[in-house]
Amino acid sequence: MNESTSMLTEHQIEIRVRYNETDSMGFVHHANYFTYFELGRTELLRASGGNYRRMEESGLLVVVVRASCKYQRPAKYDDLLTIKTKITRITAAKIEHEYQVFRGEEQLAQAQVTLAVVNRAGAVQPVPEWMAALVAQSTD
Repeated sequence: MNESTSMLTEHQIEIRVRYNETDSMGFVHHANYFTYFELGRTELLRASGGNYRRMEESGLLVVVVRASCKYQRPAKYDDLLTIKTKITRITAAKIEHEYQVFRGEEQLAQAQVTLAVVNRAGAVQPVPEWMAALVAQSTD
């Protein structure tokens, strides 16, 4: 992605719950929500013309440094879920996302994840300029 490309700050995807994502009670296991959130942020970047693979090939990795989720209602096998992803803040080295999970109009969960950009040695790197510019564009 180059600097002239505008990046989205919000995006949503639909996911159908698969049987292997549920626990013995028939509910989506809590850890699987974080996989859904990763899909959401990956597709947000892809919809903006970016690509995590290209970032990794350039030597930049994005790692989770904080994650929290408030579970409100359980999702079940074969439910069609909407995952809403929003970038809420970008600092020099971190990117913060918020997520909401819906089944129809019913909110099932909400979460926050903070990412850091590092190189292959694990040293913190600045967030790429094209990502950092997005917050300024979205607040203008």
